[in-house]
Amino acid sequence: MLRQFMIVFTLLAAGALPLFSQTPSDGDHIVSTGDLQKAARASAQNRQDNLAKIDQLFSSEPARKAFETVKLDAVKVSQAVSFLSDDELARLAAQTVKVQRDVAAGALTNQQITYILIALATAVIILVIVAR
Repeated sequence: MLRQFMIVFTLLAAGALPLFSQTPSDGDHIVSTGDLQKAARASAQNRQDNLAKIDQLFSSEPARKAFETVKLDAVKVSQAVSFLSDDELARLAAQTVKVQRDVAAGALTNQQITYILIALATAVIILVIVAR
């Protein structure tokens, strides 16, 4: 009886092994390699766009004056921004776009711009410290 069980088990195992060892063809993937590459490129481009938005604000004349007023090094803050996660970067970029619109519309005083930039720079520094 044991011998018959071993023979049946061996035959079943021998028949099943080829099923487990086959690798799926390119058509069997849930997400194609091309789609993954497109998503990676889109993510990288989105990150670059967000970095550019933040750099644009930090390099503006009101921002430079605000950084000088509070004795913050704008270059170091800009460098720290690159350490933020994609989500944190997207939130910060959205805030900078809003601030730039308000500045362009003349809705903010120099003092308000200074306070906003201090808050943004502080947020960047805290996020970088927490991320480490």
